[in-house]
Order: sequence, then C-alpha cells, then structure tokens
Amino acid sequence: MKYVLDTNVILAYLRKHPVWNKIQTHLDIFETGTIVYLPVIIVGELRSIAVQNEWGSIRTVELQRFTKEFVPVTNLYADLVERYAEIDAFSQGRLQEKQLKGSARNMGKNDLWIAATASVLNATLITTDKDFDHLNKEFLNVARFELIQ
Repeated sequence: MKYVLDTNVILAYLRKHPVWNKIQTHLDIFETGTIVYLPVIIVGELRSIAVQNEWGSIRTVELQRFTKEFVPVTNLYADLVERYAEIDAFSQGRLQEKQLKGSARNMGKNDLWIAATASVLNATLITTDKDFDHLNKEFLNVARFELIQ
C-alpha cells in the first residue's frame, strides 16, 4: 500500500492522540512493503506549527525523527501542478471532465497540494478532517478517521 499522511495525522502522533493507534491498527502503515510519502508542503506546515508554537528541542527532534521514516516528495512538478489545477477546478464545480456532486467547496491551498500529491502518487490520503471527502474516489482514495477524545 501507498499512503500520504495529512498534517493532522502527524500531529495526532506527536500529541499521542488515540486516533493514531486506531490508524496504525487499521492500516498498519509501518508494515513491510508499505510506502508512506511525505510531501514537502506537509513538512512546511509542521515546521511552521513548531516555530509558531515555540516547540522545544525534544519535540522538534521527535518530529524530525518521525518524518525521516517516510519517503520525501519533492520532484513531481509538472504532474503535480496539473493535478492541483484539476482538483481546484473540480472543487469549484468548474471541471468539464468531472462533475462535482453538490455545491462548490473552497479548499485551503495547502490541502490542494496535499490532495494533488496523493493523487499523482496513487496513494491513499490518511486524514482526520472532512476537507478531502468530496475528492474520495474521484481523484484519490481518502481514509478519514474521526478525532474522538
């Protein structure tokens, strides 16, 4: 299997949130042969969160250690840009080739890049939010887990 972890999933791991155990139990993302990609946009989001929240050295080192377990994604330029445009147009209900079911959705720009990356890599996006639901089975597979306390 191939996966992309959304930023909120990595934060769940770092915060020791129970949803991480549920994700690991259901998907076994560290199983031999499984590839977990880490898009550069997620690294940027995580680094920004660390700086803004003044994470200490212990937490920053844990983040660096954890993210080194994954395959970095930095070189899909042409395919990624094209898929970003398609997903953004689809989300706005303006893509000729695919019709959006329901009303238009404004996606955050980072979420568009994350979805485009998972789509181009043909990887399942693991997330805890609903922002990608309308893309499921249209551009990529989405595995969404509820953040229950």
